[in-house]
Amino acid sequence: MAALTADIRMIVGLGNPGADYVDTRHNAGFWLADQIAADRGVSFRFEKRYNADECKFKAAGKDVFLLKPMTFMNRSGQAVSALARYYKIKPEQILVIHDELDLPPGTNRIKQAGGHGGHNGLRDIVNHLGSREFFRVRVGIGHPGDASQVINYVLHKPSVADLNAIEAANRDTLAVMPLVFEGRIDKAMQALHT
Repeated sequence: MAALTADIRMIVGLGNPGADYVDTRHNAGFWLADQIAADRGVSFRFEKRYNADECKFKAAGKDVFLLKPMTFMNRSGQAVSALARYYKIKPEQILVIHDELDLPPGTNRIKQAGGHGGHNGLRDIVNHLGSREFFRVRVGIGHPGDASQVINYVLHKPSVADLNAIEAANRDTLAVMPLVFEGRIDKAMQALHT
């Protein structure tokens, strides 16, 4: 099997804007995006053209855009597609960071392509890009155990134990990001998933 490689030019953290949502599970994508920005020594600023907080840094000799859509989760695709069109970034050059109900807190996974799994942010990105071929970092937040509780669950804060587990998994993910920037996705997955 061929090694899984990539030329990542854009990273998108998913979440909801506003103080009411900052600490909620649905903002796990924002949390990791903030850590990447801090790790790279860059700061977000609001970019009206994309309706997103944006910054840019160099990694592995190329520019990488870091984006946090400020459109609310179910409209995330607007910002992503606007920036992708402007800079001619292909779907397979995009890495989307999102909260994942199907993984327990403390478990992050990298994957390429796939469906949206009911995640409104992913659904909107797929619709706007017309492709599912983008990469994802799935940040495990756990599941409430009952589908009828999901909306309430993702819009509330995790327990201290769950938050500590999520933060530990995000640190592990941050540690493999240099491999991601070098295009060695398979090596990053191997390091993160074992």
